Amino acid sequence: MTAGVPALDSARGVVLDTDGVITDSARVHAAAWKGAFDAFLRDHPPPDPGQRRPFDTGEDYARHVDGRSRPDGAAAFLASRGLRPDDAAVAEVATVKERLFTALLRERPIAAYPGTVRLLRALRAAGVPLAAASASRHARELLVRADVIGLFDAVVDGIEAARLGLPGKPEPALFLEAARRLGVPTGRCALVEDALAGVEAGRRGGFGLVVGVDRRAGPGTADALRRAGADLVVHDLAELLPTDKGART
Repeated sequence: MTAGVPALDSARGVVLDTDGVITDSARVHAAAWKGAFDAFLRDHPPPDPGQRRPFDTGEDYARHVDGRSRPDGAAAFLASRGLRPDDAAVAEVATVKERLFTALLRERPIAAYPGTVRLLRALRAAGVPLAAASASRHARELLVRADVIGLFDAVVDGIEAARLGLPGKPEPALFLEAARRLGVPTGRCALVEDALAGVEAGRRGGFGLVVGVDRRAGPGTADALRRAGADLVVHDLAELLPTDKGART
């Protein structure tokens, strides 16, 4: 039993995404993507004038790149603007994004969400195995910088995913590997994600409980997470603790 966390009582292990769930780093990824995409669109404007709008760090980030590998995210967004770039162009955009993200990391401190840390500590106190899983190659670095790496029994980041040849979200391979390292069947494991592609991956992977995190609290976001496969949607993970009276959706 996950004492103190009733919503997760059936879980024998918990896998959490990193950016936007554990660490406040999704905003930095979004800013880096905007710099890379807007520059590419200026140099390669879509043929349809109606598709020449800049990258939106809210809607476009959530719909096309959040939770995906850099090449998959780059290709998905450019396709949404009516562009069909070759592999070299996709790689170029992904490389620019990586360079901008690395530069922004030097300028902006990255912290863990307090509500997430409280939940993680409650789960560890109850003896529940925890894993962090992310398509980002920076995930382990971010967990170290946020001083929460010690709360996890396993970490599967983008470097590990590339080494193992794991396909990106919405394929569930990344999360299945995290659950495997915890030694917990996915049907007895909870997954916590804020990205639509990640929530869909949890559903495809047969996780016993998929928790969606709606930090944007924008119109329709919670419904979109549910449609993707979330069993429960919260705005902050502290809402899963019984001492918090935050509204669950």
